[in-house]
Amino acid sequence: MNKEEIIEKINGFLVEEFETDADDIQPEANLKDTLGLDSLDYVDLVVSIESNFGVKLVEADFVGISTFQTFYDLIENKIKSK
Repeated sequence: MNKEEIIEKINGFLVEEFETDADDIQPEANLKDTLGLDSLDYVDLVVSIESNFGVKLVEADFVGISTFQTFYDLIENKIKSK
């Protein structure tokens, strides 16, 4: 799976799961603010990533994750290292 496919898949379930407009999901946009994430939403996000990509995320993984781009990079690195 290449980076474009990863981004497309992530954006697809973010739009569905968090009921956000696809146009609002931009690489430089703030992940938390754009999706309106609270602590329970992060749990949903972790579950979605695990079910869609087969990788596990832990709380420490989110340190330094502020934009969609940094989130995409995290998921890509997790996929490559599994």
